[in-house]
Order: sequence, then C-alpha cells, then structure tokens
Amino acid sequence: MDGSAVEVDVEEPIAMEDAPPSDGGSGSGVADKTPEELVAKAIAPVKREFLRPPPIRPCSNDANDVGSGARSAPPSSLLKEKKSKRQLKRERLQEKKSVLHLCPEVARSGDASSCRYNEKCRFSHDVEAFKAQKPDDLEGVCPFVSAEVPCPYGLACRFSGTHKDGFSADLNGRKENHEMNGLKKDVQKLLWKNKMRFSKADAQLKLLGLMGKINSKSKMSSDKEDGEKATSNGSPINDKNGSDVVACDSNNEIDDNPQLPKEDDYATPTFASDELRPMKKVKPCADEDCHPEELDNGDIVLEKDLEKSCSQTESGTTTECISTETDRSLKLHSREKKLIDFREKLYLAPLTTVGNLPFRRVCKVLGADVTCGEMAMCTNLLQGQASEWALLRRHSSEDLFGVQICGAYPDTVARTVELIDQECTVDFIDINMGCPIDIVVNKGAGSALLMKPMRMKSIVQATSATVDRPITIKVRTAYFEGKNRIDSLIEDMGQWGANAVTIHGRSRQQRYSKLADWEYIYQCARKAPNALQVLGNGDVFSYLDWTKHKFDCPELSTCMIARGALVKPWIFTEIKEQRHWDISSGERLNILKDYARFGLEHWGSDAKGVETTRHFLLEWLSYTCRYIPVGLLDVIPQRMNWRPPSYFGRDDLETLMASDSASDWIRISEMLLGKVPDGFTFAPKHKSNSYDRAENG
Repeated sequence: MDGSAVEVDVEEPIAMEDAPPSDGGSGSGVADKTPEELVAKAIAPVKREFLRPPPIRPCSNDANDVGSGARSAPPSSLLKEKKSKRQLKRERLQEKKSVLHLCPEVARSGDASSCRYNEKCRFSHDVEAFKAQKPDDLEGVCPFVSAEVPCPYGLACRFSGTHKDGFSADLNGRKENHEMNGLKKDVQKLLWKNKMRFSKADAQLKLLGLMGKINSKSKMSSDKEDGEKATSNGSPINDKNGSDVVACDSNNEIDDNPQLPKEDDYATPTFASDELRPMKKVKPCADEDCHPEELDNGDIVLEKDLEKSCSQTESGTTTECISTETDRSLKLHSREKKLIDFREKLYLAPLTTVGNLPFRRVCKVLGADVTCGEMAMCTNLLQGQASEWALLRRHSSEDLFGVQICGAYPDTVARTVELIDQECTVDFIDINMGCPIDIVVNKGAGSALLMKPMRMKSIVQATSATVDRPITIKVRTAYFEGKNRIDSLIEDMGQWGANAVTIHGRSRQQRYSKLADWEYIYQCARKAPNALQVLGNGDVFSYLDWTKHKFDCPELSTCMIARGALVKPWIFTEIKEQRHWDISSGERLNILKDYARFGLEHWGSDAKGVETTRHFLLEWLSYTCRYIPVGLLDVIPQRMNWRPPSYFGRDDLETLMASDSASDWIRISEMLLGKVPDGFTFAPKHKSNSYDRAENG
C-alpha cells in the first residue's frame, strides 16, 4: 500500500489556488455577469444554459460537504458521545477479532492442510466458515485472470467466481511480476538492526569533509546504557531534532556493496547528523599546488587512495594529510555520467497520495513520457519502513522512471541514494528541496534547505559523487515571498553535480496560493549553464500553457505537469495532439475503470485490496470533479485558478462527476468496486490552501 507517507510538495496535491471572494457559488449571480467579468473574478465562465443553483445539503460539523462523505450512518451519529482513544482501540480490536481472516496459503490452494504452520498459523483454516461470512463477489472479472496469470488471492479474491475451481493453486507457472523495486527481507533486517554499511557514501562524505566525528558515547558512563539499548533493539537512534543517527563501522573499510560486517569487526559508534552542519573542510593534501576545490568534482575514491590521503587518530579527528600522485584524468567527472535528456518530454510530477503506481500507469497510457514516484523520506527508508519503500515501486510500463527523496543532511541523503542505487531499478534520483509542509520543514528538509545554500551544495555534491545515476533537484523560488534566491544559485548547481533542476514558481510561504511566477522561472533558465537542464513547474493546465512556456523561453527543457494531471490526466494526450479534448463522460468513466483495474492488480483483489483501491480512487475523484468539460465553457481553455460554479452536465454521469460532494464520489466508486461497507466514511487528505500563517513570514 502506498499510504502513510508524509504530505509533501513533491508536487503536493492541494486544493486549487484561492480565488477572490465572489458569488461564484450562486447560479443566478454568475448568470448576470459576462464571461470577461467572471474570468476577472477567477470564476469559470460556464454557459448559462448549464448553470444551476447550488444543491442544498444538510448541515454538518464540517465546513463543507467536500471534506466528508458517509454511507449507512444514522442521523443520530452526530449526537454520540465522544469516545476515548483507548475505547476506540478496544472496539477496533474487537471488530478485527470478529472478522475471519483466511490463511493466504489455504486461500490459494483451497486445501486446509497446505499451510506449513498447521495449528500454529495465526490465520484461520476454516474454509467453510470463511465462505459463509464472505460478501458476495463483485461484478466483473478478476484482474489477474484477465491478465492471464493465476490469482494470488484464491478464495479471498472478491472475483473468485471467475477463477477455475474457485482458486488458483499453480503459482509456480505465474508470469513475471510487472512491478519492481520491492524491499528484500534480508536488506530490511539489516536496516532494522542498523548494520547496513554505506562505503561509497561515507567515502565521499569524508572526502568532502562532511563526515561527523565518531560518537564516543560508549566511552561515557552516563550514556553507555542508552547506546546499548539503541543498538540491541535494532532501531535507529534519533537526535533531538528528529534526524536519524546512522550507525557506521569504526574501521571505515570500503566495499563495493552495502553488506553486513563480520561479527568481530563490527562496532557501534555512530555519526550524529547534528554534527554535519557546515564545518571546516579537511585539507586534502599538503602540496601547495593542490587546491581543495579540485576534489569537489564528484570523484569516487578507492580504498587505497583514501588510506593514502588521510590518517585518523582513535578519536576520529584528522591529524595529517599525505599528498597522493593519482591520474585524475582516469576518474569519472560528474558531467561525464550517464545523463537524461528531458527536452520536450512530458514529465508527470511526483504527487503525494494520488501519484501512486496505478495513477502513473493511467498517465503512461494517456501519453506521459517521464514518471516519478511519490516523495519518500530518507530517514524512513534507512529504517526499512515497508510503507515508505512502497513509494519506490515501479511498473514495467514506466520506461523513464525516477524516485524522489527528501532529507535534511548530506549523510542521510547520500546513504539513501547509495541504498536506492543498490536495491532499486531507477533512471534518476530527484532530491526534494521545495516541500512546504510544516512536518518536513521543521526537520530541516524540503523548503528549509532554501535558507541553507551551503547544505544544499553539500547534499548535491555528496549524492552525485556517490552514484553514477543522474541526480536532479526540485526547488521553489524562495522560502519567503519577494526574496527569490534560486537565480543566485542556478549557475553553481551544475557544478555541484546536478543533471537538472525543477523550479516551482512559488515560494514556500506562498504554498499554492496565487499563480506561479513563470517570468522568474524564465530568468533562472536563461542564467543556467548549458550543462544544467531547467524544468518549469506550476499551473500547466492545457496544451496552450505548455506550448507558451516553451515558446517564451526556449532555454527551458520542458515543463513538469502536476495538478493539471490530477484534474485531467488526458492533458498529456492534448499536448501531444495539440488540441482541446472535449472528452465525454463515458470516456472519463473508462479511464476510471482502468485505474480501478490497475489498483486491484497493485493493492490486491481481496477485501482489503478493494477498499484500498477505493480509498485512493476517492482521493483522486476529489480532484477530477474540478474539471469543466470544454463544451460547457464560454472561454477556453480552463485555467487552474478558476472556481467552478454549480452546473449541469450534458448527461447524468457528467453531472455526477462534476459534484464536489464526497457522497457522490462514493457513488462513482460503487459503480466500479461495488457497495461500500456499512458505516463507510471518507474525507480527502488535502485541505483548502490559504496564505501562510504570520509566524512563517
């Protein structure tokens, strides 16, 4: 499941930009104004014959109906007394016990004796009891059967009636899985125990003078017990700022791959991320003709070169440097790496929650060239969290695919990059330096890095020198509005080792309000060196927007498409065909059907997989309802900041798809995934945006 990730910029799926106060919600008020007046007020100019008064909805505790939807909930539910967390937990546990969970092995084979754990298995082996409580099968065909592969869920599948004999026992002949980048169990155990070694990253951190001093807590009596507890339970140590303290071996041996060190050679000193703030660089050599900056080219040093260059005392401080005679022309320069040409390619931005693997598959079908996974936090990846690693999964149809990570310190990001390079199949790695969310910024990551250019430099240098894959970065114009600073850094970013930089035309303080500043993006693109590709991001909602930005600034490699793809994923088709697609409601429903099928293949066709697919489908429907069909507008194309009035569609399905009520989104999901469970509720994760609080400037 692609859930439990931090809400991020990435581009973060948040509500449309705030429009000026208006009477856009009243059909009569909109009908009295000309299309030009409506556009000036950021109200979508829908043709008068399609306008209708806003629907009357029952009052609730929520500010509006968009944020909540419920089925089979009695009217008196609002009057129920508030329950404590302990009571709610007790009820959840009781409900879980009441549901019979069939053993996966038994479900696949249909034979109660097929489980190797027998009576020790924590799942039920009672096939008849499971069939008695299982809800009716959903309409349609099992997505795995339609793909001509055995269904891995067997009897538990909600489409088991379409299976041969009701289950699939022959999994050995199953075709190759089309998804990759899964987390291996042995790697996860090493990460849990903090015993993974990152020789390449540590070598570059040491070469750049970014390696913190070895923590000597084990020698201090007051902290010795805490250190032993942290290493014995296999959990990463967190410093006071919430950053991970990653364990490293004391002998600093350099290996080609991350691996488990020998039991006798392993020690538990750690490197504190707090100590990785800008510090005096280690002098690389004693020769007067050798300049320190020559080592900042991203070269990966070998073990023998590292031993010759510096020697350390037992406390970990550098005492002397010895000049080395090495042929630098034989080493790989950062600009000689395998690079990716983003020019003219249609790039789907990394999107939290909604930008999951099934959604990316839909966009690939509709014409996207480049896709990128949801933003993953470096600390969570280094801790081996399965939910975070799920964000890195890739489908075989994603021929040009990258992952986006976010971290606050060079050591954390560099080690994560080495780990991804070793364990995943990706074409590039993007580092998020623009996420505006408080939980990310407060840890020193995301937009917080915009105020620390030296740390930005250290992160890019360390990561680009650690792996051969292209490193790209994503930034905003600035932290505070009116204090843009990317133009002063753009000339140096290529020298740091970045292959490309994506500039979102808003500040962190601005979040997603107002319009993106494309003139500033143009300015930065013109100042960038030729070796650095610049991508623009913000408010691309039609093929005219994409074409205009490319025409106004030929120096732009391409434009990243974010919320425009959430509202209408067929924007990629429009750009490639250079037309406004007046898509019908039936065609839109077919796209949703594809998403549901992809979701069942990804999250599973059992009861849990169906509800997970429904949840993410509803999250997506909270964006697609903002699309206004081309044939209903007086002025085309639709703009990102337009607020749609209440209107009728050209048929009942189109009217239903235009609703901003969560209960109507649930009705659409029931067309694809069957009835929702009793008491089902839904509230979208995103919130309406507004200008940032005063304490943020």
